[in-house]
Amino acid sequence: QVQLVQSGGGLVQAGGSLRLSCTAISGNRFSSSDVGWYRQGPGKERESVAQITIGGRTDYPASVEGRFTVSRDNAKSTVYLQMDSLKPEDTAIYYCSMLPQFGRRWWGQGTQVTVSS
Repeated sequence: QVQLVQSGGGLVQAGGSLRLSCTAISGNRFSSSDVGWYRQGPGKERESVAQITIGGRTDYPASVEGRFTVSRDNAKSTVYLQMDSLKPEDTAIYYCSMLPQFGRRWWGQGTQVTVSS
């Protein structure tokens, strides 16, 4: 069993920054997992916003490229999402995700990010 605990998020004005954190608490296979972040906006499907592989390769969609930065600290079993130049359309519930080499995908509890115009 894996538990992912998220922190960060909240309300910010457009152009501002927020940092999200996600720590794997138990059943820890963090260092052998691809990890990242997804979001789900109102009335929208869940979408990937930032992924980082076991080897440190990152991937972003065009909508956040250059504004969002994902990083990982394997010693702390934590993945981070630095979000800069936030826009109202970034408003969503953000979920961290962990995908071990073998096994199912695990999700964090979700955290609300609201960007006001």
